[in-house]
Amino acid sequence: MVGEVLGDRYEVEELVGAGGMSSVYRAHDRLLERKVALKVMHEHYGEDPEYVERFRREARSVASLSHPNVVTVIDRGEHEGRQFIVFEYVDGENLKQLIQRRGPAPVGTALELARQVAQALSFAHQQGLVHRDVKPQNILLNGDGAAKVTDFGIARSLDVRQGVTQTGTVLGTSDYIAPEQAQGQNVSEQTDVYALGVVLYELLTGEVPFPGESFVAVAMRHINEPPPPIRDKRPDVSPRVEAAVQKAMAKDPADRFPSMAAFCSELDACLAELTTDEQHTVAAPRAPARRSGPSPWPVVLALLVLIAIGAGIGYWALHRSSGGTAGNGRAPSPSGGSTVHLSSPTAYDPYGSPPGQENNSEAYRATDSSPLTFWETEHYNSTFAALGKPGVGLVLRAPRAVKLSQLGVATATPGFHAVIKAGDSASGPFPDTVSPPVVVGRAQVFHLSVSTPHQYYVIWITQLPPGPFPQSARINDVTATASS
Repeated sequence: MVGEVLGDRYEVEELVGAGGMSSVYRAHDRLLERKVALKVMHEHYGEDPEYVERFRREARSVASLSHPNVVTVIDRGEHEGRQFIVFEYVDGENLKQLIQRRGPAPVGTALELARQVAQALSFAHQQGLVHRDVKPQNILLNGDGAAKVTDFGIARSLDVRQGVTQTGTVLGTSDYIAPEQAQGQNVSEQTDVYALGVVLYELLTGEVPFPGESFVAVAMRHINEPPPPIRDKRPDVSPRVEAAVQKAMAKDPADRFPSMAAFCSELDACLAELTTDEQHTVAAPRAPARRSGPSPWPVVLALLVLIAIGAGIGYWALHRSSGGTAGNGRAPSPSGGSTVHLSSPTAYDPYGSPPGQENNSEAYRATDSSPLTFWETEHYNSTFAALGKPGVGLVLRAPRAVKLSQLGVATATPGFHAVIKAGDSASGPFPDTVSPPVVVGRAQVFHLSVSTPHQYYVIWITQLPPGPFPQSARINDVTATASS
């Protein structure tokens, strides 16, 4: 293959990886003068229509996933009977290689990496896809520190009635395989939750929970044995983090997090707890390195908040236009229930110095009935899409304690990440997370699940929209309805 030109465009330069179904090469795109990753199906599979369709399905599946933490599909084609897919080239090592070189990661690094992967998988699940082979080998770290999920080769469309795996079919990698998958049963997004729990376990301990000499031996341990306690190996891991991993790795899918979005919310909460405990520094004490030489983990931690510039600019071009407003600038009107007027907004920044000064004087603009005015976070003068802290927010006051069912937000800066939290004081805390995390569009409706009435709700922003700096997030208008 090396030296060949596929599709009259992609010149193969070097083999970088191989699997049971395909090999991956670094190649040169002669048309656009850039490096790409070329995944080529092994020739002997090209005569099997089922394998060819699976390969094509991977291209279609990933092409629908436009997310900063998913490796982008560029092209698909056929060369002399061999199917190939062209991906963006990620110039970095995979997570497995880094763990093998340096052992356990700092707690903050492990949580942040898992959070990025959870965001990517949650997005895939929202598009109706489950990965089914989540493992460190399929998590790439680019030069900007972002985790990127790749290899959706065995991904399948979710089917709420039949799952995605026919009985008797076992796919996946044994070190990270969920019990139901190991038994050939139907799988769901909780299967990916389990696998990511195993990845986080390995990040924290440097070891897989169930080593073994064969696929069957490892699979049986996943089915029958509880994972060894993390805190026996890493006392600096908090009980909450250990509990999150145990919940993700529950044997029964019904006992796991109900969705990848819920797992992601818990990872956010664990990061916030870690930040508070360590005086707003997201770096836990480093575990002793197993090998000599400088550790790359501090560099990884420093870079984790970066988003690849090219991906960020592309995403920004799709989702953001400078200075504009969302449609007519008004928040969407949620359907169903009775309208609730939200008032007296205040900025909420418990991690600022001094606390609560995130442009609080402008907060009233989010509810002043003018779509041309807005509350805006502070400007972060860097290329970081991350805030450098767990989040900032805008607190909204209902006339009385109510169970909001939907909350609408209009913004001129789409693409930021947010979740809705609730509490009983304008100054916090806000213990109840009442919506899944979303990437906010210009006219976004949050669907809330509120068990106890609350008077105060906060739009909690965890990541700024990607794009040129300085960066900020704006809220132009809000609307809300309560359950009838």
